[in-house]
Amino acid sequence: MTEMVRPEDLRRITDEQETRKMQEMLDRTKKAEAQQRELHDAFMHWESVRPNAMELLTSAVRRAAEQGQNEILVMQFPSDFCVDGGRAINNFEANWPSSLQGRAKVALEYYKEHLQPLGYKVHAKVLSYPGGMPGDIGLYLSW
Repeated sequence: MTEMVRPEDLRRITDEQETRKMQEMLDRTKKAEAQQRELHDAFMHWESVRPNAMELLTSAVRRAAEQGQNEILVMQFPSDFCVDGGRAINNFEANWPSSLQGRAKVALEYYKEHLQPLGYKVHAKVLSYPGGMPGDIGLYLSW
């Protein structure tokens, strides 16, 4: 005859299962945080524009113009990557470029040196508002 499982054994099984689930969730959270740190570090320490950047930009703006557009999204990044969390961009402040860091700052310098003299313009805007706060920032090139 089969012996019935005792309630304390069932509680132990349940506790072990909950502990395993919590550990899996903690592991996923740690992995996501590590990936976010790597992304942030890569963004902040990006030092140069790709050698074929002008070729890629020329192709992108030509394609956009052929589709009747007058701007392209060049870059998207979290507002946390700005020195002020995207506040200056969100409030349309004239000094918003000074809030850029890392890759965005390098891209803006490239724009000033190579594209602004040709008549292009650049602007940034908040693309999302998770929880009512600035989320992703979009850096646009227009003509």
